[in-house]
This record gives sequence, C-alpha cells and structure tokens, in this order.
Amino acid sequence: MAPGASQESLLRRATPEKTSTKAVAKKVFAAAATLTVIAAVLLCYYNLGKLSTGRLRNDIEAKPLENGEQGEVVESEVGVVATDDKRCSEVGASVLKNGGHAVDSAVATTFCLGVVNPMASGIGGGGFMVFRSARTGQAQAYNFRETAPLAATLNTYVDNPKAKLIGPLSIGVPGEIAGLYQAWLQHGRLPWKSLFQSSIKLARHGFEITSYLSAIIKKAGKLIMLDPGLREVLAPGGKLLQTGDICYNPKLADTLEVISEQGPQAFYNGTIGERLVRDVQEVGGILTMEDLRQYTVGVGDAMAVNNMGFTILGMPLPSSGTVGLGLILNILESFGTVDSAKSLLSLHRLLESIKHMLAVRMNLGDPNFVDVRKVVSDMLSMSYAEQIMQKILDNTTFPAAYYLAEWSQLRDHGTSHLCIVDADRNVLSLTTTINSHFGAAILSPATGIVLNNELDDFSVPGEPTLDKLPPAPSNYIQPNKRPLSSMSPIIVLKDNQVAGAIGASGGLYIIPAVTQVFLSHFVLGMDPLAAVQHPRVYHKLIPNVVLYENWTFINGDHIEVLEDARLFLEQRGHVLKGQADGGICQLVVQNLDKAVNSGGKPGEGWTNDGVFHGMLTAVSDPRKDGRPAAEYRSKL
Repeated sequence: MAPGASQESLLRRATPEKTSTKAVAKKVFAAAATLTVIAAVLLCYYNLGKLSTGRLRNDIEAKPLENGEQGEVVESEVGVVATDDKRCSEVGASVLKNGGHAVDSAVATTFCLGVVNPMASGIGGGGFMVFRSARTGQAQAYNFRETAPLAATLNTYVDNPKAKLIGPLSIGVPGEIAGLYQAWLQHGRLPWKSLFQSSIKLARHGFEITSYLSAIIKKAGKLIMLDPGLREVLAPGGKLLQTGDICYNPKLADTLEVISEQGPQAFYNGTIGERLVRDVQEVGGILTMEDLRQYTVGVGDAMAVNNMGFTILGMPLPSSGTVGLGLILNILESFGTVDSAKSLLSLHRLLESIKHMLAVRMNLGDPNFVDVRKVVSDMLSMSYAEQIMQKILDNTTFPAAYYLAEWSQLRDHGTSHLCIVDADRNVLSLTTTINSHFGAAILSPATGIVLNNELDDFSVPGEPTLDKLPPAPSNYIQPNKRPLSSMSPIIVLKDNQVAGAIGASGGLYIIPAVTQVFLSHFVLGMDPLAAVQHPRVYHKLIPNVVLYENWTFINGDHIEVLEDARLFLEQRGHVLKGQADGGICQLVVQNLDKAVNSGGKPGEGWTNDGVFHGMLTAVSDPRKDGRPAAEYRSKL
C-alpha cells in the first residue's frame, strides 16, 4: 500500500456518508470487503517496479517555481493544465490567467500541440473531449473523430488494403476545428481569434525541436523525404531537423490566421478547405468539399460508469476506452477474496483482465452504423465480469485462443492528450490525433496541414492482419462512419465532486495505461507523480506476450518492472518482453481533503453552488518529457 495511505484512510475515501447507523455499518462492511480485495489485487502493483534518477530533480512535493520552470508536477489553488509539451501547457495556463474558461484553454492548447508536435496531432485530425460543467454538473462528450469520405467504400480497399494504411487514400475527414469550435460556442468566454495567437506565432516565427520530436523525425525520415510538404517543413535544404533546430511552418500560420478570423467555415466551406482538397486530390486522394461540408460534431451526454467508489465519466462509442476500463475494473472487483495481500497475484489478474477486455472490445463499432448495445451492456455488467473472473485462474495463463477473440485487434497509434481544470472547477479531458506518426505522411503545401491516416483504424474484408484473425465486421469502413478507437479521456468524480482527470496517447497502450494510473492514484493512494511514473505492463493479446516497461526517459530517469514480479509471471506461463515504449499519460487531481479559499466561507472550500475547491495537482508524463503549468493567485 502507498506510504501514508492506510486501509482506514482508503476506506474513508471510498465510503459515501450516510445518516443511518445501520446503513453506515452495512456500507462500511461492503466497502471494507471491496477494498481488501482491491488492495490485495493491487498491492504488488505498487511494488512491482523501481524508479532510478539519472539527474538532480525537484522533489515531487516541492512547490512550483514561479518562473515557470516546473518539473513534471505543479500545484495550484486556481487552475492547472497538463499536456505533453511545456510550451502548450503554458499557453493553456495563460488563457486561464486571462479569465478564460477551461474550454478556452483547451482550444488554445490543442492548436499549440498541433503546431509543435506535428507527428501526433493537428487540425488535419480529430479526437474526443469529455467536459463537466462546475455550475450545472452536466457532463458532455464531444465526438470530433474523423469520418470516412463519401467515396471511401469497402471496394476502395479490398483489392489494395495497404492504401488505407498510409498515403492519400488513408485520409479521413478532419474534425478537430469543428469540435473545438462547437465546445467554444457553448462554453467559451474569450474571443475565438485570441485563442490562436500563440500557435500562429509558433508556426510563423519558429519553435524549437524537442528531443522527442527529433527522434520521431529521424525514425520517419524516409517518409518525410518522400513528401514535398513534409520535406519543406521538417527537412529544409534536404537535412532532417534535429534537437535544438528551429522549425517554421508559415503556411500553417496563414491557415490558422484565416480560421481565427473567419471561423470554421473557412475550413469546411471556404478557401482553406478548397486548397486542402486540391492538394489531396492532386496526389490521388478522394477527399472532397462535400465531405468537409457534411462533417458534423457529435455532442451528447458523457458515459458514466461507477467503479471502486468513484464515478468515471468518459466517451461513448466509437471510443472503446470507457467500456474497456469499466470491464477491467469490474473484473478486478469480482474476485471477492484473495489468499494473501502480500502476493504478486494482482499483476497476473490485471493482465488476464486486460486480455479478456481486448478480446471482447473488437465487437464494438460506430453505433450510428452497427447495433452494439448488447456488447456495451455486457462490458459494463458486473454479472458479465463475474463470468470472466471465473475463467481467470491464479496459477496459470492460457494460449491466446482461450480468450475467444473472434476478430483482429485494433492497433491504432499516436495521439496527444491534455487535462485542464479551471478556477470554477470546470474540468475536461481531451485526446486528439492524426493516428500514425505524421499521419498519412502528407503535408498540404498550400495550407501547411499534416493530414491524418485515420482510415487505417477501419477494418476491410480479407486484409492481412498481424494476429492472423479476421478483420472485425463491426468496424468495416463505410462513408461518414467513424472508426473504433482506443482513446480514453476520462473525468473522475468522488461524491459528485471533481477528483481528477486522466488520459493518454499511445494507441493500443492507452486503455491499460489509463487503467493503471487510475488504480495507482485513486485506489492505491500513490501521489500523482508516482502514479504516472510507475512502471506499467501491457498486452496485445496476440502475440501472447507481456510487454513490461524497461525505459530510460528523456530526463534520465529509468523505470523497470522488478525481477521478482517478472519471475512470478513467468512461473504462471507468461512470456515477457521489456520495452522502452508505452502510453504517455497526463493526470490532474483535486485533493478533496485539502480545501482552499474558493470565495465562499474562507478556508472551507465550498462555493454557494455546492462546488468544492481543493488543491489541484497536475502531472505530465516524463516518458515524453512533458511539463504541466498552472494559474496562480496574485499575492497582492
């Protein structure tokens, strides 16, 4: 168990207050039983890895430096932003400081990420956002995932399935601008144009290439050199940019300038869209102006699941993240009793739960095109989880066929994630992507936009698959359909108050990464930075191999799953492989035990609207050398 997180303190956090003594006793008994199981199932997870530091660094409880040179963690009474790039976190925090809403901050931050991390996201892609209003308590899901163009049918790819993997035929209809604008219309406070200025400046006047981006540029060097647009921006003069070089994308700056002044119509029914479509069609793409004009953002209620004393708000389909996380947590809760709280059994059970989840989730797809209500109901059902739990044996794992996977696993890529909480305690969790590194490997020369290759996330009959399973029919490509996704932006509530927000990038690694960070902090009680840093395990179902982190970060820190844990898994038949790869998580936490002056009664932390204001902590994942930022109250 985490230092300072006693069984009693965990029980207090997980048990809602009741007025009846008998009800309290009953609830405490149930909560104690659940927490005993969870502590046993997860205790070893807390001790399964080690962290060694290769440099002098801030202590995780140190106060943030006022000059903005924070480490991977910041604290604030007011507002916080966690992204995978320091510059964009600071852009988001500056919006909050200027009186902006969390959504204003998200718009500016997301555009910034698209400029400085063009390998992962941008206005040529799309994503998901979960938002909860502090004033109303309403939780909304914004679906601005890319859609298949009208001309993208199964016949387009059956004879050439590789065409949806990369290149002009892999491009989906971008949704990022439309999604951010829709959220801003409903919640924004600052002028739309003002939210672009930092990104325009970075694109026009240049930004420094980070070590992480440099490594991706080097890895994708051949693709970059093959595309005139990418080559002009990332390899000027025929030489790939490296760490410390300055990158310029003036065409993207011009594009952002026009959209800031004219709004989304410039992209979806105006000059920017026309230039983009012309560039795509000239290289053999099927994107049309009609595709852009028909694009719509899906806005609805967030999906809510209740696990381990918390309410988790997430995206409905075509994101498989919320239901995937819910199924894993339900399975872990289903065990009931364990032999020993000191065993390494927890890691085995977690991995088996992940494998069962991966098998069933491939029956999912875009609910506007396939009926997946039964699958969703099962994945969120405790009785279904109990059935799976009975298939998990503590002394062995099984061949891949045991998990009854019918369809090939979705292997999406890339992405970028951000979490924001503002001074009013509006909170959001947003994941955005262009899929693979540099998406379709096409940069529109006329607009500076890197195009996504999101059509690769669809299935096509007869296509070769890495796991030798048939492609999933529920995820077959159709015009206007959105592909299944692993993206998992979530908001966590405790007693109807914001406890935190989590999300990750990393494709297939996203759901396991978000699950493990949630368990580490909210269940085991690890401090936020330790929860994000902690070594993780992953599985792809096929090949039947446990992938464990053995990784030296950019900052010099090294994490590794310990030998005792690896030996324990091997004794149960798991095949293990270490890797310097995994999900990149951002985490924001509100301390519900540490009130701050919220403008209500001094020090009590409550507003007249019944919103609790606790100390906020934001963590960016050191695996990508990200940095969070914060808004601070004036000392005057």
